[in-house]
Amino acid sequence: MSEVEDVVVHVPLGDRAYDIQIGRGLIGRAGALIAAVAPGAACAVVTDANVAKAHLGALEQSLAAAGIRHESVVCAPGEASKSYAGLQEVCDAVIGARMERGDIVVALGGGVIGDLAGFAAAVVRRGMRFVQIPTSLLAQVDSSVGGKTGINSAHGKNLVGAFHQPILVLADVGALDTLAEREFRAGYAEVAKYGLIDDAAFFGWLEEHHRGVFAGGPDRVHAIRTSCAAKAAMVVRDEKEEGDRALLNLGHTFAHAFERLTRYDGARLVHGEAVAVGLACAFRFSAALGLCSGQDAGRVEGHLRTVGLPTRIRDIPGWDGGAAAILDAMFQDKKVQRGALTFILARGVGQSFIARGVDADRVRAFLDAELDRT
Repeated sequence: MSEVEDVVVHVPLGDRAYDIQIGRGLIGRAGALIAAVAPGAACAVVTDANVAKAHLGALEQSLAAAGIRHESVVCAPGEASKSYAGLQEVCDAVIGARMERGDIVVALGGGVIGDLAGFAAAVVRRGMRFVQIPTSLLAQVDSSVGGKTGINSAHGKNLVGAFHQPILVLADVGALDTLAEREFRAGYAEVAKYGLIDDAAFFGWLEEHHRGVFAGGPDRVHAIRTSCAAKAAMVVRDEKEEGDRALLNLGHTFAHAFERLTRYDGARLVHGEAVAVGLACAFRFSAALGLCSGQDAGRVEGHLRTVGLPTRIRDIPGWDGGAAAILDAMFQDKKVQRGALTFILARGVGQSFIARGVDADRVRAFLDAELDRT
């Protein structure tokens, strides 16, 4: 894909509108692109040690070529950095670099870095501007879009945070060329999610074209653009998740519980893998409740397995938790209202809906049955 073939998805949020630019070589062009939207601003780049080795040099060179003063903060890789200690490290580094309120925090990395850097941008000097440069598939199609930022608590994932929209998202598809296969597969779970929510045609397209998405080229760009456009449309309708934006959490009530019970150990379970198991569980639970057909649930599970993703709780390495522990973790989910569980369930592929007040005994029975299956 050449540089002239960039694709732009616009997120129309009034005076907080921004563009998601998708293309190859964007990290090397980031300085000019940032200068165009924020003339004269300095940048604090937040990244992790792994991403820094691959991409920080190119970004710093680009910023220097555009005459942008910049400082970099390199965090430890992994979910553990999305913590109070990690937030303190980033905030102190940004302040120590004498970044002003009108300057920019740049997130260069995957979902962990995007969430952490975005939250720092939301709170340092009571709000700095923010640019996302996502380097993983999961971040490009999901976490970099929509302004949800935050860190984890001992009580659960993403329980401390803020809504803080970026001013620009640069999704460099070239960064995915060196992404580990496991991480790319994990990101694909979020791509599939968009089809399962409300776009059955897109899910069908993925069933036909998933090999092209994994290989790269036009199919990959199409999948990323479609995913970003779907999320952008949802964000515009419901920016602060007070209504149907909650549909984006399809599979996540299950997934966040699995992540908490595996102590956010990325060696055992990364977020996209948890989402894949969660998506399959959401459709099997929907089938168990008589909401959708077993055929649809089987179709979802079959496609996720085809691309190499886990679909059963017992697929999680070293799993030793019971139904009671999973249910307890679910009660810390952000969608719980007045002590009642909320799930995103489905009447079929592309027919998801918000189900409030789901009976905990039904959930417990489903989880018991899931854990009994080998």
